[in-house]
Amino acid sequence: MMWWGDGSWSVGSWVAMVLMMVVVLGVVIALGVWAVRGVSSGQWTLTRRTGSARAEQELAERFARGEIDETQFARARAILHGDNTQA
Repeated sequence: MMWWGDGSWSVGSWVAMVLMMVVVLGVVIALGVWAVRGVSSGQWTLTRRTGSARAEQELAERFARGEIDETQFARARAILHGDNTQA
């Protein structure tokens, strides 16, 4: 194996190596946290929800909180499903 210089490592080489390891470990940990947060929040699922499914979920949550009444819920749900006769 070919070495530069006399083959000994200086203090600067050790500091550079330690800093690079800290950076690499930091990136690995950040990616792990990002992945765990994405999976636990439901952002990443095997079946990706469409926009209308998300809208219907939001509509159901508003109804459950009492922000809208039953007729508003039924009308908005019909619009989401493409049935505009009630609107």
